[in-house]
Amino acid sequence: MKPLVLLSTDQALLGQLQAAFARSAPQLRVVLANDPAAQEAQVAACWFPPAGSLSALPNLKLIHSVAAGVDHLANDPAQPALPVCRVVDPAHRQGMAEYVRWAVIHYHRDFDLAMAQQQQQLWRRHPQRPAGEFHIGVMGLGSLGGAIAAELAAAGYAVRGWSRTARQVTGVRTYAGEGQFDAFLQGVDLLVNLLPLTPQTRGILCRDTFHALAPGAAVINCGRGQHLQADDLIHAVESGRLRGAVLDVFEKEPLPLDNRLWATPGIIITPHMASCASHDCIAQQVAENARRLACKEPLLNRVDPALGY
Repeated sequence: MKPLVLLSTDQALLGQLQAAFARSAPQLRVVLANDPAAQEAQVAACWFPPAGSLSALPNLKLIHSVAAGVDHLANDPAQPALPVCRVVDPAHRQGMAEYVRWAVIHYHRDFDLAMAQQQQQLWRRHPQRPAGEFHIGVMGLGSLGGAIAAELAAAGYAVRGWSRTARQVTGVRTYAGEGQFDAFLQGVDLLVNLLPLTPQTRGILCRDTFHALAPGAAVINCGRGQHLQADDLIHAVESGRLRGAVLDVFEKEPLPLDNRLWATPGIIITPHMASCASHDCIAQQVAENARRLACKEPLLNRVDPALGY
C-alpha cells in the first residue's frame, strides 16, 4: 500500500496523529509533507491543510478529513477535485451533548449573570425559571442535532427544531425550510446551531436571525465558524439585544489574538473543544478507507459535494 500523508497547519496535531496511526494502523506508512515519500501518497489525511499542499501531491486519489466536517479543507483553495471522506465517531454525539447541556444550563440557571456579578462583588439571586418555560431552538436535526434536541426535550425544556428538510423528533416541535425559519425563531430564549455548512447556511447567524429571537436571548454555535457573522453578534451583545453567546468554532482557527470576539463581555470562547473524534478512531477510519481505495471497494463516509457533508 502506498504511504499516507498527514497535512495540517497544527504541528502538535501532526505528532499526535502520527502516534495514533503507529498504535492503531501500524500496517500503514504515514509521512509528513516534507518527506519525499509524500509524492507517492494516494491518501491525504487533513486538518486545515496548508495552502497548495494538496495540489503538490501528484498521485493523490483521496482527501480525508480527520474530523466530522470538511469545510476546513478550504484552507487549501487549490485542492484538486477528488473524492472526500470524513470521520464519523460514535462517541462524537456524547461529547457534543455534554457541551450543549453545559451551555444550556449556563443560561437557563443564570450562571452568566452570577459570574458577571462576582466581578462587581454583587450578591443578587435571580428567580429560578422552570425548564418548561425556557425555549430552546436547535438548528440542524441530523443524527447529532436530532439526538441533542430530543435529549433536551426529555429533560423538560421547551424545544423546537429547524432543518433544511422536514424531520420528526420525539418531544420536539419541528420546522423545515426557509419558509418556516422566521416562525421557528420567534420566542426562542437560546439558539443552538448544529447545522452543516452549505451555501444556504453560510452566515445564517446574523442580525436578522438575532432580532427574531426573544429579547435577551443567547446563542450557542457548535456548527461552523462560517455560519456566524461576527460583527452582527458583537453588536447584538453590546447593545443588549442578546445576553451573550458561547462560540466553539471560528472561520479562522486558532482565533486571531486581535479578534474582537475575545474581548467582548458576554461572549465565551472555547477552542473547538465541544467534541472531536479520538485520534485512534481517526487513524482506524482513515486506514480503512485507504485499504478500500487500494482494493477498489466503496469508501466509507464519503461526502456529497452538493450537500457539503
